[in-house]
Formats: sequence, C-alpha cells, structure tokens
Amino acid sequence: MGLSNMARGQIVKGLSFLFLQVCFIVYLILAGIDNLIGLYTLGTREQTKVFNEAKGIYEIIKGDNSMLMLLAGVTALFVVTFFVIMWGASIKSAYNAQKLKAAGKKLPGIIDDIKSLFDSNLHKLLLVIPIIGLIITTVLPLVYMILMAFTNYNMTHQPPGKLFDWVGLENFRIMLMSSDKLGYTFWKIFGWTMIWAVFATFSNYFLGMFLAILINSRGIRFKNVWRTIFVISVAVPTFVTLLVIRIMLQEQGAFNILLKELGFITKSIPFFTNATWARVTVIVVNLWIGIPHTMLITTGILLNIPAELYESARIDGAGPVKSFIHITMPYMLFITTPYLITNFISNINNFNAIYFLTGGGPATLDYFKGAGKTDLLVTWLYRLTVDSWDYCYAATIGIFIFVISAVGSLIVYRRSGSYKKEEGFQ
Repeated sequence: MGLSNMARGQIVKGLSFLFLQVCFIVYLILAGIDNLIGLYTLGTREQTKVFNEAKGIYEIIKGDNSMLMLLAGVTALFVVTFFVIMWGASIKSAYNAQKLKAAGKKLPGIIDDIKSLFDSNLHKLLLVIPIIGLIITTVLPLVYMILMAFTNYNMTHQPPGKLFDWVGLENFRIMLMSSDKLGYTFWKIFGWTMIWAVFATFSNYFLGMFLAILINSRGIRFKNVWRTIFVISVAVPTFVTLLVIRIMLQEQGAFNILLKELGFITKSIPFFTNATWARVTVIVVNLWIGIPHTMLITTGILLNIPAELYESARIDGAGPVKSFIHITMPYMLFITTPYLITNFISNINNFNAIYFLTGGGPATLDYFKGAGKTDLLVTWLYRLTVDSWDYCYAATIGIFIFVISAVGSLIVYRRSGSYKKEEGFQ
C-alpha cells in the first residue's frame, strides 16, 4: 500500500499507508493469526489439576480461556475490517492522484491534506474520536454478545476451568421449542412481557390524556396547581418510589394493616406472593409513575389544537364525546405515535418497574431455574446472567428482544400517519 502515491510524489501519504500495512502484518504475525484461529476453536486445552508428589499438593496447569479468546478474535476481526477499509482508501487515493496527474493538475501534498481537515474534511476530523469511542464501547461489545448466543457458554462451561464451544443455532432452537423447559419458560415470559407492555403503555397513555383534558377543561380552576401536584411524583426517583411502595404492600405492610383496621379485609392481600395479584399490582403501580409523564406531554399538545376546530364542531352539534373522537384523538395519535412506539419498547425493557417492585417474583418451579411470574424478558436475562451464569441463553434472549423491538417499531411507524403524512396534519 502507498507505493502508487509515492510514485506520484505524495511521499508522506504513501509512507503512511505503507506504515499502516507494516503494522498490520506485524500484528498478524505476533497475535492476529492466533486470535483468528482462537475465534474458530475457542480453545483446545482445558485447565487441569496435577498432583505434585514432591510437594504433596495439587497444582493447576493453566489452559485456554474461551472467553478471552472470543474477545481477542472479535477484536482481530475489527482490526482486519479496519485494514480492509484503509486498503480501499489507499486505492481510492491512488486513483484520484492518477486522475489529477492525467488532467495536468497539481497533486495535493501533506500540507494541503492537513488544511483540508479544517475545511472540506472537517466533518471527518470531528467524527474520528466519536466513531472510535462508539466502536470500542458499543459495537465491539454488541458483536461479542451476539456471538456468545451461538456458543454453550453456561454454568457448566465456565472458563478458565472449562472451555465453551460453538453450537450454532442450538440455543435458538431450544428457546423456541416449547417442549423444552427453557422454551416453555421463554414463551410464558414473552407472553407476559407483551401483556405488560400493552397495559403499561396504553393505560398510562389514555389515563394521562384524560387527566390532561380534565385539568385543561374550562370549569377547572387553579390548573397550574393541579399540574404541579401530579408532577411532584416525577421529581422523585423512580426506584425510590418503587422501593417505598414495595414496603407498603408487604403482607404486614402499611396498606394491608390500614385495610384491616378499617374492616375491609380480614387477612392480608398477597400483592407479591400470588401471581395474579403481583401482575395486577405492577400494572397499577406503574400508573403512578407513568401518568404524570403522559399528562405533561399531552397537555402541551392539547394547548396547540386550534380552538376553532372545537368551536366549529360545537356549532355543528357535536358533543364532548364526538369532539374527542373526531378532533382530539386523531390529532393526539398523529403527534404522539413516535412517543407511543418508544414508550412501548421501553416498557418491554422496563427493568426497574419489575425488579425493584416484585423482583420478578413470585418464583415458580414450573419455570427454568426458578424464574418468576412477573419476570420480563429483560429481568429474566439479568437472572440468567447474574444468578445462574447462563450467558449463552441470556445473549439469545437479548437478540430476541432486539429483533422484536427493532422490527416491530419500524413496521408500526412506517404504517402510521406520522410517517405517511410528515408534512402536516390533515
């Protein structure tokens, strides 16, 4: 690389490309080839114990570490990809130099290239550090996690003591087969996740909207005071609210004791020990957290709906219900469809609402390794990672969550009026 640039007088640029190629070759010789081979094999030597008769103790003979070999292999792939991109850049640079020379124009030197970084190529200079940071902190770990889903990296294959290996699509097959306990658990938790996302999204949306309409109606005084009261719950950190409510709803908590004192119940309500009660509880408690957010958003939209529309509807004989159905609701849906989509996706991944309130419980032996009846896919993923070390299954679930979120949101958004009529509301 770079010889073509040097032959045309661009010495520094040519030497830079050549230096990059030399560094790449040295990397391949010292580590790159071994890392790529390790990515394929994921290790061949397991850690073993050998009895040392002279010392009278067992000594550990270190083996390969599949986890580190997978990481090093992924890094090697990124290095190779970077070199291929730079190789293409060198070919493009040589081609442009040849075109300029054939046209009889002066070829840019290193000073001209540096000046261009602060002029025509300023965007490239500004994006270098963010792109490098994005690759290191996001893309590389993401690829590493995706590849982990195609291995058997679980509790019984824990490096450095044990090696894990490639298993192809086996984890996906097990996860999708309801006959297996893992697959049965996946479909049950997936179903509850969808139910939770629908109720958590639309209950907050419609109740928040109705609250905003009520506060904004003509007969209500001190509108700002009412809005401030409801917004106070937003100011309190969500996890603090959930932990306090969790304490209050225990069998011997303040809520059960109060109901007993008032004579409404004789025994404690099993808010967290009964599956049905627990699921209803998390949905109801989520209203306290989500309604104020929706109220704030919809209040701003309601204030921007032209008053002439309601006045015309009133003159035509439309009542409040018809005005809401034909004016308010279409306007709100047009504006808030992207918000609804993002809120639905965030509820699918709503770790805090479940983990800090119910902890995923109540646990059941019917589910894989004691997963709970209120576990979402994201909290179950956390359990598989932290509690049982089944990283391959957790990575597989992560891929399913991504596919569901990405594909679902794109399909819904592209079919919505917000996408088809971006230029205005009709």
